[in-house]
Amino acid sequence: MRSLTVTPGNYYPLGASLTRTGVNFALYSRHATQVALALFDGPHDDRPSRAIAVENRTRFVWHCHVEGIGAGQLYGYRVDGPTAPELGHRFNRHKLLLDPYARAFCGSFRGDPRLHLGCEPVDNAAVAARCVVIDDAFDWGDDAPPAIPLEDLIIYETHVKGLTAHASSLAVSPGTYLGAIEKIPHLRRLGVNAIELLPVHEHHSEERLTALGLTNYWGYNTVGFFAPDQRYAAGSAPGSAVFELKQMVKAFHAAGIEVILDVVYNHTGEGGECGPTLCFRGIDNAVYYHLDRDDRRRYVDYSGCGNTLNLDEPAVLRMVMDSLRYWVEAMHVDGFRFDLASALGRERGRFDQICGFFMAAHQDPVISRVKLIAEPWDIAGDSYQVGNFPLEWSEWNGRYRDCVRRFVKGDPGTVPELATRLSGSADLYSDDGRTPYSSINFVTCHDGFTLLDLVSYAEKHNEANREENRDGNPNNDSCNWGIEGPTDDADVQRLRQQAARNLLTVLMVSQGVPMILSGDEMLRSQGGNNNAYCQDNAAIWIDWTLLEKNRGFAEFCRKLIALRRSHPALRGRSFLSGADRNADGILDVQWFDAALREPAWHDPGLRHLAFRLQGCEQAIEAGAPPCDSTDLYVILNEEKEARAFALPRPSAGFAWYRAVDTSLPPPDDAAEPGAEIRLDPQDTYYVNARSAVILVGR
Repeated sequence: MRSLTVTPGNYYPLGASLTRTGVNFALYSRHATQVALALFDGPHDDRPSRAIAVENRTRFVWHCHVEGIGAGQLYGYRVDGPTAPELGHRFNRHKLLLDPYARAFCGSFRGDPRLHLGCEPVDNAAVAARCVVIDDAFDWGDDAPPAIPLEDLIIYETHVKGLTAHASSLAVSPGTYLGAIEKIPHLRRLGVNAIELLPVHEHHSEERLTALGLTNYWGYNTVGFFAPDQRYAAGSAPGSAVFELKQMVKAFHAAGIEVILDVVYNHTGEGGECGPTLCFRGIDNAVYYHLDRDDRRRYVDYSGCGNTLNLDEPAVLRMVMDSLRYWVEAMHVDGFRFDLASALGRERGRFDQICGFFMAAHQDPVISRVKLIAEPWDIAGDSYQVGNFPLEWSEWNGRYRDCVRRFVKGDPGTVPELATRLSGSADLYSDDGRTPYSSINFVTCHDGFTLLDLVSYAEKHNEANREENRDGNPNNDSCNWGIEGPTDDADVQRLRQQAARNLLTVLMVSQGVPMILSGDEMLRSQGGNNNAYCQDNAAIWIDWTLLEKNRGFAEFCRKLIALRRSHPALRGRSFLSGADRNADGILDVQWFDAALREPAWHDPGLRHLAFRLQGCEQAIEAGAPPCDSTDLYVILNEEKEARAFALPRPSAGFAWYRAVDTSLPPPDDAAEPGAEIRLDPQDTYYVNARSAVILVGR
């Protein structure tokens, strides 16, 4: 037995903090009557090597200092208090619990009944994970955030494991943080400058999935808000995930790529009243969770996952803010995408722009300066809050996604809204001082079809999820172009790839921040599964052989991104409104039909739209010399037949050059910036059916 000296220690900071002589432990629990600290020598020990009664409590924080231990020490807590579910209390001194502030975990959350028997006197130490004391020291060198302006971002959404787990990735460390580093050359060549990672916090996989032989692959079931998921670490030593994630962030920054984390603060992995007792439920259930006022045995559920974190409680709000600051200050990440963010904006159940969480984030000197992106909905009755988040936030624009999908598949009556979405969605964001880059534009994301599946399936096919295809959104605005699923029909294949190019073209010529789903650039499929959250296998991971198989499409994506990055007119800081800010007689945007007339906006049969962007208007805002920015003419033709489009006269001394025509085969479908094809004649362009064209004036 090691000789340890225990002293009262300090109530701040919360968690396990290294000191010169040992470790300070601090745990918040308002309603606990006793707290014990359990120290373990090994990750698989059934019993602790030392149990220490934590006898000091300050401001509901139980604290002690233990001399003689240091980084790498494994620990957990046992917390006692009233066992009264009818009052919201679910204490059980037999349960080994995780520290909400732990920087790392070791062990696994096994599907064992001992984790679920919340009120039974059954010890769970043999199957519970342990916390790890971490030394946050790391040589960051000259690392600095790329600090890319929002309007210049091109986001690549991906999963750490799925990026390189497939054997075809040829990664030295497949499926890991270090493996992600190996794909930086691909991302740089593609032209993206921000990577948005699906959750990397430690999470719990539901027992229902485990029993079915499945797992929570996406990770939207957080248990540790400070702890990076050890399953994505190449090393096996406790805490190696912390070091390796820092290496990954440093490498991305050195490549000029920002790192944005998808975070889940709306609920935890403990589920509803029948879920496992892993952490928060056993530490102070009545504080951490929203409970039903009429029956405090039950949880208020805005997430659809069984519970909702109670950010009305100052201690819980502090935990969330401390977590966010930790990821910025200690891990150097550049921003966050908040899952089901409407739940975070609820105060006493109602969404409010001046709720406690928003106010805390906006005044915080660390969090207020990073990128904040909301998924602006949850599952409550007033959940759909697109356009209603505060000034400092950007949002996943679900209305953009739906409109663009409907237009490209040829739905009637979509053209007027499409013009609004192309212009930056002023109807959603302009009334409170927000900008086009408040809109994160996307047509696909992890939640739904991939780009190839969006143009290959009219219906979802989620049978692999073992729920008889009941799960997943049945309304996808998708189209199979004549045949459901894979086909050898050359005409259908051509139409699908053309539709996929059209979707990406609209995305890249829209004002706002474009986001693409990883693997879409090489036409990855999930076999029609639009809810692949529980699929952790080669059918879902990125198959890198597709990069060569679909090289022409990947090159089209790269050239399209390069086009966007080279034209300030596509990255405006103001909504397109038909203004003439430089008084040259040409408006920032002009809308046309095929005959250069005002579009027949009220004609539901209209399925084409053309518009001219004057680069000099946006160059004024970007600080670029006007001569460095050229005009663009975009033609979107979702008619079933080809059509001749009259062209406006280019600016004096300029001519029209073809940059993109999605109806042409690779490599003619897109040109390298500066190598566009000069048109002859200059007054008309023949646009094929269901295709998109971009012309550059230079």
